[in-house]
Amino acid sequence: MQIKDYQIFFLGLTIALGCVFSTYILSKSIVEFQKMQNQTIRVTGSASQNVTSDFASWTINFKTKQTTLKECYATLNSDEKKIKNFLISNGIDEKSIEFEAINSYENYKTLPNGKRTNEVESYSAWQSAVIKSKDINKITDISKKVDILINQDINLTANGVQYFVTNLDDIKIKMVGEASKNAKKRAQSMIKGTNGKIGVMNSAKMGVFQIVPVNSTEVSDYGYNDTSSLEKKVVATVSASFTVK
Repeated sequence: MQIKDYQIFFLGLTIALGCVFSTYILSKSIVEFQKMQNQTIRVTGSASQNVTSDFASWTINFKTKQTTLKECYATLNSDEKKIKNFLISNGIDEKSIEFEAINSYENYKTLPNGKRTNEVESYSAWQSAVIKSKDINKITDISKKVDILINQDINLTANGVQYFVTNLDDIKIKMVGEASKNAKKRAQSMIKGTNGKIGVMNSAKMGVFQIVPVNSTEVSDYGYNDTSSLEKKVVATVSASFTVK
């Protein structure tokens, strides 16, 4: 059977239309896919919780300067006993007291012209006592009585009491979850009135934690960890992106 010219024409036309239609369908699908991919919203959610410290640490640094190293050690040993008796008499458990190792160095004689010689003139030595306890009120009260030790001729400096939260890791986990929920709420609020709906979470990135005194607004790019305040606020942030339907 011979194919007529008009049949060849219609066959070619059909193939051409099919190609055009297929290209249209494919390009439309690609556009829809790209459109769907671009329909995302990015937000930052946050959550905060006030917490009370349940652990305290207080450090006393004491030092001496003597002609011989032996005299330095004798003085510090005497001071250590005085500090220990002071703490125990004020209700601190002996197990909560830790005396760190003694450190020392030589002081060399200096000539009138300011040049230092190799001749040892005296020795300096220092030591630290660290008190750690869950009895926060007791440590706070004792830290205010440090003048009693000074009146016993102990050359000392005392740091401020540091306050910690022992279950901070559990609180952080909870805060991340709350911050993620807050991020979704913010995303829903942003598209409200556009007939859009929030879909799945595409990505999420946890920010640094800010542990600050209550009512403080201080933040740091590397995170802030306050140890000076008994009452603290833990702030967590989560940056997330959601699909918009």
